[in-house]
Parts: sequence; structure tokens; C-alpha cells
Amino acid sequence: MINNKWRNVMTTTVIASMLLAACSNESGALQTTTTTTTTTENQSTQDQTKTVDYAQNFNKTEVMSFSIDVDEDAWQEMLDTATEENYIKANVTINGTTIENVGIRAKGNSSLRQVAQDDSTDRYSFKIKFDKYVKGQTWNGLDKMVVNNMISDASYMKEYLSYDIMSYIGVDAPLFSFANINVNGKAWGLYLAVEDIDSGYLARAKNGEGEIYKPNNDGNMGADGMGNPMGMGNPPAEGEAFGMGDRQSPEGMGPPSDQGEGTGDAKSQTANTGGEGGRGFGRGGGMNGGTNGVSLVYTDDKVSSYSGIFDNARTKTTEEDEQRVIEALKNLNAGTDLEKYVDVDAVLKYFAAHNMVVNMDSYTSNMGHNYYLYENNGKISMLPWDYNMAFGGFQAGSASDVVNLAIDTPLSGVTMEERPILSKLLEVPEYKAKYHEYLQQIVDGYFANGKFEQTVETLNNLITDYVKNDATAFVTYDKYKEAVAELTKLGTLRAESIQGQLDGTIPSTTEGQKASADKLIDASSVDLNKLGDGLKGNGMRGGFGGPGFNRNSGNQNQQSEKTEQSDTSKSDTSQ
Repeated sequence: MINNKWRNVMTTTVIASMLLAACSNESGALQTTTTTTTTTENQSTQDQTKTVDYAQNFNKTEVMSFSIDVDEDAWQEMLDTATEENYIKANVTINGTTIENVGIRAKGNSSLRQVAQDDSTDRYSFKIKFDKYVKGQTWNGLDKMVVNNMISDASYMKEYLSYDIMSYIGVDAPLFSFANINVNGKAWGLYLAVEDIDSGYLARAKNGEGEIYKPNNDGNMGADGMGNPMGMGNPPAEGEAFGMGDRQSPEGMGPPSDQGEGTGDAKSQTANTGGEGGRGFGRGGGMNGGTNGVSLVYTDDKVSSYSGIFDNARTKTTEEDEQRVIEALKNLNAGTDLEKYVDVDAVLKYFAAHNMVVNMDSYTSNMGHNYYLYENNGKISMLPWDYNMAFGGFQAGSASDVVNLAIDTPLSGVTMEERPILSKLLEVPEYKAKYHEYLQQIVDGYFANGKFEQTVETLNNLITDYVKNDATAFVTYDKYKEAVAELTKLGTLRAESIQGQLDGTIPSTTEGQKASADKLIDASSVDLNKLGDGLKGNGMRGGFGGPGFNRNSGNQNQQSEKTEQSDTSKSDTSQ
């Protein structure tokens, strides 16, 4: 174990997104998906047949080769000061292609601090910014990516499977691939490489159209604003949980080093000034994601009332852009003209996949974060992000709570009214039926008849040797094998419960399940601890009905990664 402390947007090209299959088409999982978008403005046929090559390099059926060559002293200093999130220069070679003078830094929030506070590991997650020091530089069209360290996931598969299920049902998920990382020729570890949802993603997935925001309210979760929402005996100590300790800059926008990647380099900066619920958990304070717009609850027409959204723009936005979002939220919350203001089909697919994998470190809990808001021509939708705590890794309660999470009220710590982009759609019978249809498609195509088990086994065959030789692994290889077995059981039972809820043999609401607990799927054979045993911050166990503490140690859980804000800010002079 290593010691010490680690968007112009329009490309006017044909854009091919190659998501190749690792299982047979019969399985429904990991199938090939090709997206082609063409533009004709002043481009020759040859130019129109170009591709965004990085999409082909995110081959999820292979392990990406990822080498970092960097000055040893600079690398060590970055590790030693990781919480400052300062970039350093490095040369990065990905699948044989070298990009020189890129920016790299440690990334994360409490997950970053957990590593920083542990003298036995330097296994940080990293952000790679290809144009940090060389303006316009990309890796085959991609400007930024992240490599995630698998913290809280002894199986190494939770985030991969989550994005894969999203992609399977048709959500525009980021591209992803396992990545075996070396630093200065030495083995560093097996990570998950993920396309950053920024200008490269926008060009590839959305033809460069629309605006992207990453709603985030972490800066409003100080002790005074939080109350005691998690059923804890006392609020967390400052700096110990929920992203409080190191957020000293104005408006809770992150440490000074993040300000260069702050609010988008706006065409006009004037805007950037500032039912039935889930199981258990009190509701108070900033932790319900209800402050500053991140809950997507409409309050008024003032831009400043939605700073949690607009201060975290990932694209260049104007006040006109922001007013379109507010107008969409106003109609969403009123339940009027929903198809004009919401990309209904996209949102229903998102929630079908999201609720399948039970990720409560997200919009569907009182955290209210870890999603991207996409707006185009006045319509809003959601994009997935940060799934290392999926499959019951956060606020999970018992295994039964995870397996049987009610598909029609899939929340923790908040009411349906507090999550309008879910509740208002499910209030419409036609949309609810379509949501159920997408859930059925996922069950049939990804889980039924042993398909999920087959997918997990395929991934195990792909990465097992890498895990066995992982130089910085958080868990032993034996613990990894236990976690894979447990994940297989958990996913299979989750699909069984969803099928029962869709058939009507199992209640599909929280209240219904409370009244008919005998109809639930028996999940007593699943040990959630094995999915994160031995890792820092394996989640707030007890989340659906008990105190928010880690099962193993009693320590309060990590909050997921802090917001990565726009890299197109005027203040980012390096660009």
C-alpha cells in the first residue's frame, strides 16, 4: 500500500457512440448501442463522417489502459495536499494515445477526506482535465473525464452496472469503462473511468444542444441549517460528514481551488448572484435537498431562489436560459403542460433505472443531489451521476428495505411532494403505466432468467485478475469475491420484488408494504456489509427506518462527491 497523501461545443461531425457488448444479445445486457447524429452546415462529406473517437475507446467490454507520467515531487505534493484539489501537470496515455500537459487532481468530498485521513492509502479518485494547460486540447474530442476509486464498493461493479442499466433502457448515461492505472510505470489500481458530463458529453450525446446544470446544495448543510434530519443522536461534527468542514468559500461553492471551475462563463452573468414519503428519517433542514432549487420544487420566479441549480451550471448560461428552467419548474409543480416542459419519456426511463438499483445518495433521498439537470428548448430532464453507493450502499436499512424498495414511492427521508419531477409524473396514469413498462423492460431484458447473474459473472471474468493484483485496493481479493456473490443475490432478489410489485402481488407503495409486510421478498440471506465491508464510509445503514450510522463502526457516513462545476468560467484563466 502506498503511503502519504492523491466545451467550439458543436463539432459538426457524425458522432458515433460505441457501447459494445460484453454479453450476448440474448441476455439484453451490455448490448451494442450506436447513436449517430449528423449536421450539414458547411461541411464536406468527409468531415461529416468523422467520429468522436473517444467514444470508441470507452469499450466497456475491455479494461482501459491508463498511464500517468508525472514529476514525482509534484505527484507527492498533490497527494499530500489532496483536499485542496489543486491541479498538477502530467502526461496521460490512454489505450496507447499520449496527451501531454493535462491537468490532474484529486476529486471528491467526504470520500476525498476519508482517504486523506487514512495514512494507509493514497487511493483518491481523480479528475483529468485535458485542456487545463493547453487551450482546446482533448483526448479524441473529450475535454474531461474522471477515474473513480471504488470507495464503498467491495464488488467494484455497482457504478458500472448502474450506468449499464441506464444505457440499456435508453438513458443518455455517461460512457464508462474499467481502467487499470499506472503512475510512473508502477501499478496504482483498478478504477472506473467515466466521461465527465460537460462539453464533450454534450457534443456526443446531445449534438451540442441545450444546457447542463449539476444541482447541488452541499454548501447549505451546516449544523444550523441541517437540524437533525437523519435520526442521529447529534448532528455531525463540523468537517466530519455531509461536506461541511472544508467548504469555506462564499455561497458554499467549494474550496478556493474550485472557483476556477465555478459558474459557467455566462453570456450574461447577472443571474449567478448568489403525499407519501419514504421510510423513516426526519425531514428537517437543508438535508432534504429543498433549499435553493435542488429539489426542483418551484418557489417563485426569482433566479436567486434557485442558486443551487444556477450556481452550478456546466455550460455557458444566460438569464434567459435560467428563466426557461424556472418556467419549466413552475409548470412541473403545477402539473400543467407537462409534455411541453418535461422530457417525460427521458425522465421516466431515468427513474426506472435509478429505482432499480436503489441509490439513495441522490435526488430520491433527503440528500437531493448527484444528478444532472438537462434543459433544451424549455424541456428539462435528468442525467445520472455518482452510483458507487447504489444497490443499498447509502441509507439502506435492512437488506429487505433495499430489495423491496417501493417502486411508486421510492424515497428516503422526504415526501413525494418534495420530489415533484417524480411525483407529478407518477400522478398521471398514462405516465405511471409507462414507468412501469420501463421497469418491466429492465426486469425482462437485464435480470430475468439468470441474465443479471450472467452479466456479473462476465464482469468478474473481465476484472478478477486486475482486482487480485490491485496495488491500492480497499479490500482483499477474498472480500471482493464475497461482495460479488452478495451483489448477485441482491440484484436477483430486487428484480423479483419489482416483478411482484408490477404484478400486484407485492404492494408498490411504502404504506402498502408496511401494512402487508408478509408479502415482501425475503432478503434475509443478503448481508449488505459484504458489499462494502472494510471500506471507508459504507453508507448510512438504518436509512429507511433507523439511525444514520455505519453498521460496522458507528461512524457517520460519507456524503458523495461534491459538485464539479463548469470548467468554462471566465475565472479559469488557464483556459
